[in-house]
Amino acid sequence: MAAGAPESQSRFGHSVKGLLTEKVNACGTDVIALTKQVLKGSRSSELLGQAARNMVLQEDAILHSEDSLRKMAIITTHLQYQSYPEER
Repeated sequence: MAAGAPESQSRFGHSVKGLLTEKVNACGTDVIALTKQVLKGSRSSELLGQAARNMVLQEDAILHSEDSLRKMAIITTHLQYQSYPEER
């Protein structure tokens, strides 16, 4: 039985090494997945910030266009008054 003990210890050591290797690989895979998720989250934050900046730029353009349309309406009214002076 003394000869069998080192053999069983060797098998036990080998199976522990195998389990340890599996656990290390699983942890490595989890770390990679976590890293990808963090990068994806930071990218989402970047995209959200960019979308907010674009929305502000569009809002400014809309306000400027609205102001220009208001001015053109005033000019149109003045031109209409000038073109028909006899109707007043």
